[in-house]
Amino acid sequence: MTTTSFTLHLCRFGRNLCKTLFPTSSPALLNPRHITLRRKFRRRISFSGSTFSRRFSAVAAGSTSGDLNYEIGTVDEKYDVIVVGGGHAGCEAALASARLGARTLLLTLNIDRIAWQPCNPAVGGPAKSQLVHEVDALGGEIGKIADRCYLQKRVLNISRGPAVRALRAQTDKREYALQMKNVVESTPNLSIREAMVTDILLGKNDNVEGVCTFFGMKFYAPSVILTTGTFMSGKIWVGRTSMPAGRAGESASHGLTENLQRLGFETDRLKTGTPARVDIRTVNFSVLEPQHGDEEVSWFSFDPDVHIEREQMCCYLTRTTSTTHLIIRENLHETPTYGGWVEAKGPRYCPSIEDKIVRFQDKESHQVFLEPEGRNVPELYVQGFSTGLPERLQLPLLRTLPGLENCSMLRPAYAVEYDYLPAHQCTRSLMTKKIQGLFFSGQINGTTGYEEAAAQGIISGINAARHADGKPLIVLERESSYIGTLIDDLVTKDLREPYRMLTSRSEHRLLLRSDNADSRLTPLGHEIGLIDDRRWKLYQEKQARISEEKKRLKSVRISGGDLAAEITHLSGQPVKDSSTLEGLLKKPHIQYGILDKHGFGNNNLSRMEKECVEIDIKYEGFILRQQSQLQQMVTQQHRPLPEDLDYYAMTTLSHEAREKLSKVRPQTIGQASRVGGVSPADITALLIVLEANRRKAQEKRRYKMMNAIRANTQDEVPEVSLTETVGSG
Repeated sequence: MTTTSFTLHLCRFGRNLCKTLFPTSSPALLNPRHITLRRKFRRRISFSGSTFSRRFSAVAAGSTSGDLNYEIGTVDEKYDVIVVGGGHAGCEAALASARLGARTLLLTLNIDRIAWQPCNPAVGGPAKSQLVHEVDALGGEIGKIADRCYLQKRVLNISRGPAVRALRAQTDKREYALQMKNVVESTPNLSIREAMVTDILLGKNDNVEGVCTFFGMKFYAPSVILTTGTFMSGKIWVGRTSMPAGRAGESASHGLTENLQRLGFETDRLKTGTPARVDIRTVNFSVLEPQHGDEEVSWFSFDPDVHIEREQMCCYLTRTTSTTHLIIRENLHETPTYGGWVEAKGPRYCPSIEDKIVRFQDKESHQVFLEPEGRNVPELYVQGFSTGLPERLQLPLLRTLPGLENCSMLRPAYAVEYDYLPAHQCTRSLMTKKIQGLFFSGQINGTTGYEEAAAQGIISGINAARHADGKPLIVLERESSYIGTLIDDLVTKDLREPYRMLTSRSEHRLLLRSDNADSRLTPLGHEIGLIDDRRWKLYQEKQARISEEKKRLKSVRISGGDLAAEITHLSGQPVKDSSTLEGLLKKPHIQYGILDKHGFGNNNLSRMEKECVEIDIKYEGFILRQQSQLQQMVTQQHRPLPEDLDYYAMTTLSHEAREKLSKVRPQTIGQASRVGGVSPADITALLIVLEANRRKAQEKRRYKMMNAIRANTQDEVPEVSLTETVGSG
């Protein structure tokens, strides 16, 4: 029988296909038996360099009447991991899961808004840059995309110590989203679909089984990650006017909050905001202070393949005026917060301009930065000027700023309030305590910022994949990383305002620097399967070069000369004869560049590697001291707490401690000590109870062991009759 080639057109797949495959003269149709043909094939469609794969299953059944029944689009709706939400947490979660081999489905309200930056199109900043470096060190994507799409880069706090230095990149909003979308779409094991999830499906043992959408579609998976951002029951406000929306121009998600409440989860409301955008063509830059990028570009990613320099754009600085402050004071009653119709808490460390005027009344002016949103768009982001004022007042307010006297406003500022779930309902793996297999990441946990979202996303993606595969979950301790600190804070503290990462939140920040993020986390990334062999080889070669350079600097000595003279001049300290290069680097105000200048540097090292060497040598004493303190603390801090502890029965604890510990259910003594309302005296009392329980358990085990020994001894003694004993004598 000759096989006929044909093109499948879904709109015309009907009787024409029937006639093509089965002409009426076919003997097969004259036979009264049913005929079922299954033909599965793959159609590959290419859009903008991305490849999509779609499976179709056509089923035809013949009958005695000659009619042909067929079924189109029969697809398997079962996955290993389902990620709900395509923001920065969702992208990292989906990519991590898929790259670990889990069959992953990403459900998002709008495929065209994957990885969108609705507020400031920037990545990094104090503590946030450390998160980005750590995500990259584990095998994540945010750092690579930021390096590819930057408009400007600056290292902040450069004059301060290495623990607080921070890289910040202004990114091209549209290019960033497009690049991340391309990565997501081209990743094996990862499918994308537009949908609004309204229900979590549970199994018989209160474990997650999948999700149900607004239109009734059900998708099944043993692991589900919710990364809903500001969309869960989102509402945007401009003055007194509001509308349901997750952000401007995009609908909110409804139904999921109510479903989670029915499942026993606690929910609450938070608020954030974004400033107006102005037309770059209507700004007078001659009166503004330019803010140029660094001449030497720094990088978020440890992968040199993305280290491609590009032309930088300039940002500008202006300031508020007395007229600005007057308009705000006279119209505070027009804003959602001060008017009283929105009670949700906003971010403390990213306040609106009206909050700044009210809270810092002694300040005559506040800085406002004008930052480009892209290379080919006329929009300027007015950083530090978010407001809840009505739209009719926003343009007059903008025109009180120097340089913006004749500006045009392209988009008004607005506030957005949304539902979140206090993260004490999660463990440090980000899996919820109530439902096995259900994970929360990003703003649903009460955080603010792309970087915080990405950090949670990669951890939840790793753990969701491991849970689906029956593997133990990964937990990052707070002394290991800023990611560990972030998650520990979220699940331990009862946070009621948007959480932003700060360097001051880490007790170990000298050990958790950006430059050593790879040495702390890349081995873990390689072990779990996110760091491939190429990246692992690059990492090992880098560490070998750094180690060899430290040895060289310890062994090479100098006596006098131009290098010694310049170091004496810069440091204000004399250079002894036969000083090692390591000793010279430890002096104040001396950097590795001095060695390069005088021919004592190592040309085989990159700038980042030289920075690592310099920091390790210059701060060696402080680092060793902090490591020693950490080692002493770790044993006690990591002592696990039994899951079934009855805190209410511990009368030696304060009433508040009993209540808070019962609510949070900490996993370790260290975590318990960080719960709000738990005092050092409570921890001491808890340790006494644990020790008493340990001794009771030990005594119980000993008693059981002794009873078992006695029973065995009695069983082993042979029964001998008295006559036998006498006879043998």
